[in-house]
Amino acid sequence: MDTNSKDKNKKGKNGEPAEEVNKVAGSGSPNAQAPPPPTLINKIKYQPGGPVIKKDKRHSSSRFNVSKNRELQKLPLLSEVPEGEQEELFIQKLRQCCVLFDFEFDPLSDLPWKEVKRTTLYEMVEYVSKNKNVITEAIYPEAVSMFAVNLFRTLPPSSNPNGAEFDPEEDEPALEVAWPHLQIVYEFFLQLLESPDFQPSIAKRYIDHKFVLNLLELFDSEDPRERDFLKTTLHRIYGKFLGLRAYIRKSINNVFYRFIYETEHHNGIAELLEILGSIINGFALPLKDEHKIFLLKVLMPLHKAKSLAVYHPQLAYCVVQFLEKDASLTESVIKNLLKFWPKTHSPKEVMFLNELEEILDVIEPAEFQKVMDPLFRQLAKCVSSPHFQVAERALYYWNNEYIMSLISDNYAAILPIMYPALYRNSRNHWNKTIHGLIYNALKLFMEMNQKLFDECTQQYQQDRAKERKMLKDRDEAWTKVESLASRHPTLANKGSSVQNNYNPFITPLSENSNSIATNEEDGESNEKLSLSGDKIEVKPNDLKKAPPNASNKVKQLLRRKSELPQDSYTIRALSDHKRADEYLVTPPDPNNC
Repeated sequence: MDTNSKDKNKKGKNGEPAEEVNKVAGSGSPNAQAPPPPTLINKIKYQPGGPVIKKDKRHSSSRFNVSKNRELQKLPLLSEVPEGEQEELFIQKLRQCCVLFDFEFDPLSDLPWKEVKRTTLYEMVEYVSKNKNVITEAIYPEAVSMFAVNLFRTLPPSSNPNGAEFDPEEDEPALEVAWPHLQIVYEFFLQLLESPDFQPSIAKRYIDHKFVLNLLELFDSEDPRERDFLKTTLHRIYGKFLGLRAYIRKSINNVFYRFIYETEHHNGIAELLEILGSIINGFALPLKDEHKIFLLKVLMPLHKAKSLAVYHPQLAYCVVQFLEKDASLTESVIKNLLKFWPKTHSPKEVMFLNELEEILDVIEPAEFQKVMDPLFRQLAKCVSSPHFQVAERALYYWNNEYIMSLISDNYAAILPIMYPALYRNSRNHWNKTIHGLIYNALKLFMEMNQKLFDECTQQYQQDRAKERKMLKDRDEAWTKVESLASRHPTLANKGSSVQNNYNPFITPLSENSNSIATNEEDGESNEKLSLSGDKIEVKPNDLKKAPPNASNKVKQLLRRKSELPQDSYTIRALSDHKRADEYLVTPPDPNNC
């Protein structure tokens, strides 16, 4: 049999001849091995105004292992058979629902059998929710197996690798194309877990550590509908299975560690934090060291991520829940929050201010006194921020009655910190709304203690006067140094152009680096410039020491050639190398002929 006959006998994936498969695949062209055209070309429509790139629709499909035999037989309804046969029929329906269909590449295929599976799943959901004593011991492995086969799969690559760019309010999420079946599978499993007939002592044989890990991997799904079902499912498992609680918390911690220190991308951080919020709410007192470590080593570093906006409300809720349980953690939490405070990201700074106010709403007065100094120094920086939303959010603190009561109790320590920022920005800030809020804060401070407020005002004016005097003295000192240096013999011949381009930091000095040499014959008087701090002292005796013509010439700046480091192995290899002249025929010299 020749090779052509062998190729004709080859079958395709679905049983059709290989030639037909090649035709469908587009390999019938003369150059069958040519690579496909770039995908970008297909997305660009050339128009007079320039190319317009079409955005792909945000949909995805997980990597399902589609079943080979997908022809489902419609079984009788569970309500139509006698009670003695319902268990066996229920198991048959569970196994029937383990068949997987293709929803991505050929969504219109197998439509009758897809409908059979969908109606069967709905029937089982109603059967479990409306009937009692139907979850027998034989049902547990079949139900868990059906759930695992349908849901535990490889998730598609992320269409949004950078979570910070995804805006949940504006961007459309990527939806799972196989959701028509997955949704009913989730509903069935939840009905199973919430059923009064459900027995965790039997189910724990099948819902184990591996099952929990597979469930946590699904939290990275881009479909928010699936993450919502997963959140409810994992919470029910945490409540039913006491032996899995510590393992679930540990596994969630590992997800957070990977997110913080490796990937910085995970779609389910908000849902996992929402689960933990309800878990933290049920912690018994006193808190275990494990829970305190989780707060300081996991929840606080989560503030560093770029995509904080996606999960910040849930994160702030968890932190506040911890502080309501144990007030002694307040100092550590606020110091960590100040350590991770954003420097250049104003929207993130507003989120930090929101969380800080929630913490201050539950803080104890004794804990407030421990952190008020660094806390209000940071608030002073926020009030001075040129971003009006940051300054506005910080000034809203003065509308909080509980925070104002804490400020009034510690008025003497807080006002000197806040007054310079408030007074300066009341005059210089560009936003008029900020001016009104600052006047309100200053008015409240003034009403608390008029005498201390006046003292802070006087102290501020004195500090400003000292600052202006220091700047003025510094300018005068450099002006005098410049005038002395301009009369230096070396610079005398260069005229006024040197004075205009003079830089005091490169003034040529005599051998005595602390003295500036001048020529007495020029007629200038010996001056004594006595300055303190960052100022220079020039004595008349130092000016006489230098001879009339003694001066250092300004050295020309020459570019120095860089030298490569010498490698001993390279030098040895070059010395050992010899030309092959003795093996080459050298033509005779024509001059010697």
